[in-house]
Amino acid sequence: MIYIVDQLNRPLKLMEPAKRIVSLVPSISEYLYDLGLEDEVVGITKFCIKPEKWFRNKTRVGGTKTLSLEKIEQLNPDLIIANKEENTQEQIEFLSKKYPVFISNIVSIEETKKCLQDIGKLTGRDEQAAKVLDKITTGIKVTKGIVYNASCLYFIWRDPYLTAGSPTFINTILNHLGFNNLASNFDGRYPELDQNKFAQLSPQFILLASEPFPFSKDHLSEFKSLFPMSKVILVDGEAFSWYGSRLVPSAKYFKSLSNSLTK
Repeated sequence: MIYIVDQLNRPLKLMEPAKRIVSLVPSISEYLYDLGLEDEVVGITKFCIKPEKWFRNKTRVGGTKTLSLEKIEQLNPDLIIANKEENTQEQIEFLSKKYPVFISNIVSIEETKKCLQDIGKLTGRDEQAAKVLDKITTGIKVTKGIVYNASCLYFIWRDPYLTAGSPTFINTILNHLGFNNLASNFDGRYPELDQNKFAQLSPQFILLASEPFPFSKDHLSEFKSLFPMSKVILVDGEAFSWYGSRLVPSAKYFKSLSNSLTK
């Protein structure tokens, strides 16, 4: 028997490693692929875009907040992996009455490691999970403080302007890298900032994420006019917000980003 307590302190028991898994979390779907669970993962969401071959071939069960409960029931999973922030409470509570559901709730790096370790246990991939975690730990060590005390705002949305605040995993990564996230001084996980607040702030860097809003080069001039004293940079949103095995290649990306900040 496999017994764990998930990140909402809910006990979860499996008689054997999961063989029919539905992942409702994009970053975890990628992690499950890296664990070698090609046959075991039977369902993903429409936002689980990586790996691409899973996105093309696996059954999609709707969006993270608009799940098709009927499709999930047809797949008859023996494990569903969800996230407190990404999925809706009502739908997860419904699924929990019928199926084992592991719910993650991640803000810190340590919570990330525990989540990945527990999923390794639930899927019978402890050894593979340990290898991924070793690589993540190495990447974390080499990227700590690499942009020492650089003030920033990290935008995740436009109209309204939403930033990553505290507590969020994005803010944890920003702090780990050495950024001083000015939005962490405002209330809420994703504070909305208007132009009155813009005038009060003068961060060194404006970071425009590629997701969930797809910021692009078309938005650079807009933010340069809003923050004339700041350097505006497009950043890979997955590197900052995907807390699965994406943290392995993200280390190389963060080192490259650090170099670009000084140019």
